[in-house]
Amino acid sequence: MNNKRPKNTFCGQLNRREYLHQMGGGFTSLAMAGLLAKDGFIQSQAVAADGKTPWANPLAPKDPPLPAKAKNVIFLFMYGGPSHMDTFEYKPELYPLDGKTIKVKTFGRGGKKDGGRVVGPKWKFKQYGQCGKYVSDLFPNIGRHVDKISFLHSMTADSPIHGSAMLMMNSGSLLSGRPSMGSWVNYGLGSVNENLPGYVVMLDPTGGPISGAKNWTSGYMPAAYQGVVMNASGATPILDLKNARNMSREQQRLLIDKLNKYNSRHLSDRIDNTALSARISSYELAYKMQMSAPEAVDFDSEPQHVKNLYGLDHDRTRDFGKKCLLARRLVERGVRFIQIYSGGNHNDANWDAHGDLEKNHNYHAGNTDKPIAGLLEDLQQRGMLDETLIIWGGEFGRQPTAEYAKGTGRDHNSYGFTTWMAGGGIKGGMSVGQTDELGSAAVEKPFHVKHMHATVLKQLGFDPNHLSYFYRGLEQRLVGVEGAEPINEIIA
Repeated sequence: MNNKRPKNTFCGQLNRREYLHQMGGGFTSLAMAGLLAKDGFIQSQAVAADGKTPWANPLAPKDPPLPAKAKNVIFLFMYGGPSHMDTFEYKPELYPLDGKTIKVKTFGRGGKKDGGRVVGPKWKFKQYGQCGKYVSDLFPNIGRHVDKISFLHSMTADSPIHGSAMLMMNSGSLLSGRPSMGSWVNYGLGSVNENLPGYVVMLDPTGGPISGAKNWTSGYMPAAYQGVVMNASGATPILDLKNARNMSREQQRLLIDKLNKYNSRHLSDRIDNTALSARISSYELAYKMQMSAPEAVDFDSEPQHVKNLYGLDHDRTRDFGKKCLLARRLVERGVRFIQIYSGGNHNDANWDAHGDLEKNHNYHAGNTDKPIAGLLEDLQQRGMLDETLIIWGGEFGRQPTAEYAKGTGRDHNSYGFTTWMAGGGIKGGMSVGQTDELGSAAVEKPFHVKHMHATVLKQLGFDPNHLSYFYRGLEQRLVGVEGAEPINEIIA
């Protein structure tokens, strides 16, 4: 199996200006405004927007209004769009059609088409588990855990374009500026650890996804609820958290207190400035996190067999394995929502296989299969899987036909694709919905992305149609003002 990252062949190559535009703003804003809000100093001096009500910590832990089966979420985001008929949805009818031109309606970045050359599945499928689920040879390790997983084979989205589809998957809307799912979880539940963020994002070593920090923003909510980018290795697990050179902890404490004093005085006439309030309190949390964050990423206390379980003993799987292991450690420490990206940089560093499907998917599946299986096994062995909801998927799937006259590449497909969920009160050994015999569109029990969001909220103890935030005259919701129902077929 080729383990070299595929060459960029599609979706446009970013120049330096475009890359900095997409990535820079997100990282710089998260450096401080995303580390948020738990210190007694602010509580003693700040007030709410009416100028009278004492300031309340927005991240104080809250009990959900309904019985909850999950306390934490780990979202494994396969950026670029994995091919569902080459991974988890077995389509035997496609094999004999390989290379033949047929009539089939598709809609991708190349627009709407009425036919094309079929690309048959490039991997064999075999059955796993008591449920007999067919899984491709790309994921032999995940295959051994199918009895823990519910596969949703009829997911749909509103856009076949990366940027808007990413926003849809993360925030429920094609438009930017809406709070991400992790922000909604932070808003609804708060954080149980005052020394770590309640919402953590880990990016691929090649960079972040298209649209950058828009994918983990708090949108119209206060900045306290947005995601914080964290590294699974290195001396600085959180950006810009390293102490100033030659500054002692005592000196830093004095500096932070002085900054808080001046900033709070400035805030007194600007009580509705949530960004300023977040900046003030972020200094305090950053101070606390200088001790807590390095401890969370220190794997020395982990037994070697646990590290091996995640693939830390191999170069191929070490990076994603560290992220998955850190996710488990963060869940143990009370972090509510963790999102891990496989793939970045909007080129063949992600799952967007327009050119060479085999090379692309061999590479990315090979990097992630063992770590993800290790995460599932480790959580179960520790008795944590029942309260930790795992989500796997990309922003869309891929088409059954080739995009170009030659090659095995597939265009984007938002008409039907696969997402799976495990743990957190989700049934195991389930496969719900399906696409047609070609994999071109969902035909049985089609589910929209918002139904997945509704399912996540329900498992965390919320009525997804009642968890709301008032903005611009409307009770805004992750599932939209029109609402959406959970996928009850997969709920235990």
